[in-house]
Amino acid sequence: MFATGIECSCPVVADGHRVDEMDSCGHYHKWQTDLQLVREMGIKYLRYGPPYYRMHLGPGKYDWAFFDHVYAEMERLGIEPLIDLIHFGVPDWIGSFQNPELPTYLAEYALAFSQRYPRIRFYTPVNEIFVTAGFSGAFGWWNEQLKSDAGFVTALVNCCKASLQAQQAILSVNPDALFVHSESLEYIHPGAPSVVETARRLNERRFLSLDLLYARRPSADMCRLLNENGVSESELEWFMSQGMRRHSVLGTDYYITNERMLRPNGELVGTGDVFGYYLLAKEYYERYRVPLMHTETNRVCEHSIEWLRKQWLNVLRLREDGVPVVGFTWYSLTDQVDWDSALTQPRGHVNPLGLYDLQRRPRQVASEYKELIDAHKHLPAYVYGAAEKARAHETTTVVVDVQQGQVLTQTPVALPA
Repeated sequence: MFATGIECSCPVVADGHRVDEMDSCGHYHKWQTDLQLVREMGIKYLRYGPPYYRMHLGPGKYDWAFFDHVYAEMERLGIEPLIDLIHFGVPDWIGSFQNPELPTYLAEYALAFSQRYPRIRFYTPVNEIFVTAGFSGAFGWWNEQLKSDAGFVTALVNCCKASLQAQQAILSVNPDALFVHSESLEYIHPGAPSVVETARRLNERRFLSLDLLYARRPSADMCRLLNENGVSESELEWFMSQGMRRHSVLGTDYYITNERMLRPNGELVGTGDVFGYYLLAKEYYERYRVPLMHTETNRVCEHSIEWLRKQWLNVLRLREDGVPVVGFTWYSLTDQVDWDSALTQPRGHVNPLGLYDLQRRPRQVASEYKELIDAHKHLPAYVYGAAEKARAHETTTVVVDVQQGQVLTQTPVALPA
């Protein structure tokens, strides 16, 4: 599943101003051009977040007009959307991620959305829950702008509940729906012996959202964090009783900034890709055992081609080593705006990260990605590597059924052209 995405973040930042990347990047005016560029690239899958804050006007009230036109054009062009229902922001009337009614409201919206667009199969109910909760509830940057464990835990738990309830609502309409839970691959390296234990706790904390989504009981330290910040044992057991993994693909987002080092003074500094996508993706896969998709990556234009090649070679090696990676994404289609400040300083600073610039002129990485797609577009969704075949003493090809999340032995099967 070769993909790109339309950058659609829409948080509220410190001065009460809502940042809307679809607006900042010109997509509302150039959406037809953008979809045509996706098709010309040979890309058939598009991460796309219809603007939730503009579409869900209140309980039972919706404005579908914009996305009706967009989706009709997607269908005409043969583009399959991977729909982000929430991408870092909620409507003003909901307030923030601290609202305990968020799961109810998102489930209602998800049901109405899937009823209106019943042929859409792929969804990310809440994008990057760990990042959403951190930036909104722990760092004080977005939305509720809190700086506390309680703010972090409340936002994270509300988002996880919202995701699970939205999935159940969508499945009631489309039993073949598949949920790509995009989450940031993270790792904290201890920078001194004195911070090894703190780094260990931070590295456990990065799993919290996925543990709750995939009904894997968190560590004792993380259960204590949840309990101390308002999550009862019965609420935790509710998460552990949800059986949604069989409908899931784990979306793995990886950037040069995802690994950091903890210094003794508590400062986190970037380290670059010490472990890289290969080791981190393998760690997450071994924890959850669901198929993976590389759902976000990019780097500024002067490093973009080298970074694209490195990420793709990591994906190929993971597949060769038996990890079911079913897709790859360069994110996003166009350059972005103000991500150098994590959207906290809306000053119109262009970040040259896209396949195209904001005038929709191709960057060199677009040509490189198109060649990569052309060369590998006939790969099956997933095939065991030679070493895995040898251990199994089999000559047939082993593929993953991404609908059921199971490994099946059969002849090679490619995704539909």
